[in-house]
Amino acid sequence: MFLNREIVLGLTLFFVFSSQSLSKNIESKISWPEEHWEVSTPENEGVDAKAIQGITDAIDRGVYGSVDHFLVIKNGRVIADHKYSVDYDEILSKSKNTKPISSQVIPEQYNYDDTRWHPFYNGTNLHTLQSVTKSITSAAFGIAIDEGLIKDVNQPIYPYFKNFKYDMSDPRKSEITIEDLLTMRTGIDWFTDGGYDNDKHSTVVMENSDNWLQYILDRPMDKKPGTSYEYNDGSSVLLGKILSEATGVRADEWAKKKLFTPIGIHNYKWKITPKGETDTEGGLYLSTYDLARVAYLFLREGQWKGKQIISKEWVQQSVSAIVDDINPDNDVVNPGYGYQWYSTGKDGAEIYLGAGYGGQYIVVSPKFDIVMVFNSWSVHKKSQKSLYKVLKDIIIPAIKEKNA
Repeated sequence: MFLNREIVLGLTLFFVFSSQSLSKNIESKISWPEEHWEVSTPENEGVDAKAIQGITDAIDRGVYGSVDHFLVIKNGRVIADHKYSVDYDEILSKSKNTKPISSQVIPEQYNYDDTRWHPFYNGTNLHTLQSVTKSITSAAFGIAIDEGLIKDVNQPIYPYFKNFKYDMSDPRKSEITIEDLLTMRTGIDWFTDGGYDNDKHSTVVMENSDNWLQYILDRPMDKKPGTSYEYNDGSSVLLGKILSEATGVRADEWAKKKLFTPIGIHNYKWKITPKGETDTEGGLYLSTYDLARVAYLFLREGQWKGKQIISKEWVQQSVSAIVDDINPDNDVVNPGYGYQWYSTGKDGAEIYLGAGYGGQYIVVSPKFDIVMVFNSWSVHKKSQKSLYKVLKDIIIPAIKEKNA
């Protein structure tokens, strides 16, 4: 049976308008932030308000350490927004591990007990992000890949450091690729015993040095690149240098132009190393609300108000568990690792996150259209429970199925 031309045209228009109507209905369920985020309630967005109350009660009791800001956004609308005033000078005065601000060994901006720098920058609402900086650096890096300024992630890194003199006698050093840096599988020996309280920790030594890049490049190899995950702050510093070499501008300037400004971030602070490079391993400060913008950009797969800021492909690869388990030797379930993001699944569909020292978290659930942000400074007041698990263990179970 054949349909006449008028019927075909009518059916075509019906499906076109139906499709457009469906898209508009889907779009109408979400909101995009302007200068401020739209505010709603947990109940209006399908979340049991008692769950949020339970979290804030636990924060008040100190269960989650020293929390500065707890923010939850569902469907693009703020459903929990709790700020806390913490007297860090008092906490430091009671701590036995406080390092003196007047120390001649530790630069002010890397003295984590200097309350002019941590957790807030110089009395502003800009909060230290620590290693969440890595996730944002990766986002900026992806834009350079998208624009063809960096060919791909499979190329070796050594051509970007041709102006540095360092020992290349170990052939494994010339095998390190960009992806090895992104996934923390460099094979570079990075001493981390004792954590950041140990003055011999490679990151502590690096931050106290005059030439970060030289220190990293001089580190010996202990594994074949691409074979084993080992957390290495130096990897992210090298990524920042590659980004600046490829784009012709410093990494923070690239991020401002290509990432921050397009999504409405105008105020930030980014530490600069003694040699004038951007501290891409942990030096970024943002307000909690602006940090949520970065997470929301990823939730929307790199798209912002109809414009693709980062390719969908880069976002998906970044939040996928390329490394299946960051600690396969223990007997608990650990997250995997993508391109400077932690992931709970191969495609990041369940939950993925950026995490930083002291309790900095952006946690994203695409399935439930949620972004959760914690800014804390639990350095001298440790948390009893994990912050990043709050979304999975408390908030998601409180979502009402009909509104999920």
